[in-house]
Amino acid sequence: MIVASRSLVVATPARQEFFDVTDEVTACIAESGLADGVVVASTQHTSCCVIIQEESEDVTYYGTQLILQDTLNVLAKIAPPTRNEGQYLHPGPIHIENAATLRGEHPSWGLNTDGHIISSILGRSVTVPVQAGQAVLGEFGRIYLGDLDAVRDRERTVVLTVMGR
Repeated sequence: MIVASRSLVVATPARQEFFDVTDEVTACIAESGLADGVVVASTQHTSCCVIIQEESEDVTYYGTQLILQDTLNVLAKIAPPTRNEGQYLHPGPIHIENAATLRGEHPSWGLNTDGHIISSILGRSVTVPVQAGQAVLGEFGRIYLGDLDAVRDRERTVVLTVMGR
């Protein structure tokens, strides 16, 4: 039985954006020697997601694939982008005070409730079958980390875990 994991750190901008991590997942599978099993890609960040989506050759001016921008556009109708305090119940004054006191966070960094809601809809992990040493993603499938927190540049982590034989 093979069980191996590694972390991937992705620098993200202060806007909602997706990052293709498929090549890193493929490399993790190859380096582990896994022939058959699963690979799990997950993130611990509660305003991020990990999804499988088709690769769309066309991109926005920012370089976001159109299918991924369409996804953000649709989800913005469900959870509109946070523009000011009081738009959502979260974060409340206790959360803002604790974030400032305990973590040195600026109050505006709390304007990310939409990212948390979208993350809970899309999910923070995917499990992909591995057969004959290859991730089973279909002809166009790719694995993406989505940073849905648009308030600041930061680094996000994806944990890759392979299991099987």
